[in-house]
Amino acid sequence: MNQDFVRGAIPVTLITNFREQKRLEQTLRRGRRLSIVGLLQPEISFIYGLVIGGVDRKAYIKMMESEARGAQRSKRIRVIVQDNGPIHRCNEVQKIWSKWENQGLYILFLPKYCSEMNPRELEWQHIKKDELAGQTFEDELELAYAVINGVEARGKKGNYSTKRIKLRAERPT
Repeated sequence: MNQDFVRGAIPVTLITNFREQKRLEQTLRRGRRLSIVGLLQPEISFIYGLVIGGVDRKAYIKMMESEARGAQRSKRIRVIVQDNGPIHRCNEVQKIWSKWENQGLYILFLPKYCSEMNPRELEWQHIKKDELAGQTFEDELELAYAVINGVEARGKKGNYSTKRIKLRAERPT
């Protein structure tokens, strides 16, 4: 260490209003991923599903089929904006696009690496920053309940409805 630097240093005392510093120990156990899939209509509604692990292609198709039927019943076009996630562009899904369009459901894709253009991503950032920040969770289930509560709280603050749907996780092969 440079002694001249130490001799010329000005002592600094850090003063805080905290009497005791909080220390959080991180466990060695690494949890599984909690995935969220949702349909956000800004300032109107957020329909979402949570699953521990990855989202099953069939669950995604089921969700989109429901939206297509809703568009057909209402005789109003629905446009869903999505990122370029693999589940959104897999062969099985691409084969159904024309059917959905005939029912009035259209899919638009955001440019790659532009999550800031996706309102769902911005909402997720708010949930993490405003509702989940500073919390630790014992397991995936505890995290899932905290996310559900966070989504509900954001819905109340934003005065929009929220609805949780059930999804299935991918089965390891």
